[in-house]
Amino acid sequence: MSTNGPQAPGDFDFILGDWTVRHEKLDGIFSGADTWTTFEGLSSTRSILGGLGNLEDNLLRHPAGDYRAVALRSYSTADAEWSIWWLDGRNPTALDTPVRGAFADGIGTFLAEDVLHGVPIRVRFIWDATGPEPTWQQAFSNDAGLSWETNWRMTFRRA
Repeated sequence: MSTNGPQAPGDFDFILGDWTVRHEKLDGIFSGADTWTTFEGLSSTRSILGGLGNLEDNLLRHPAGDYRAVALRSYSTADAEWSIWWLDGRNPTALDTPVRGAFADGIGTFLAEDVLHGVPIRVRFIWDATGPEPTWQQAFSNDAGLSWETNWRMTFRRA
């Protein structure tokens, strides 16, 4: 196999391997909710595409029942940006709209335009790889990015 080709960035190297995950999900989106459901999970991430991508396999142990999901990430050397897709095993025929973005100083910010229950929203993922336990959070905006509501947080611990 040839090793020639675009240089793979090391942006997501921090998440390669096996993890236990603490999930916190807001108990309602755009409803004024201030309570969170906390649950555990497992995550395993492997490099693909010669380092220009990775695949994250997740087991989420939600109180309503376990389910699986996958995050697929790929890097565009032309745009110097990552794209991230989410596939929920409960709806295995549809990938979520990809978020796109990049890392600066160990913080990755990724954005997308999407629709939630017929309403246009913006989606934001923030990855923080600056500490020993990486974190991820998802936020939605229904006012074109003027304000954001964080609705899902994850903290990763090496398994």
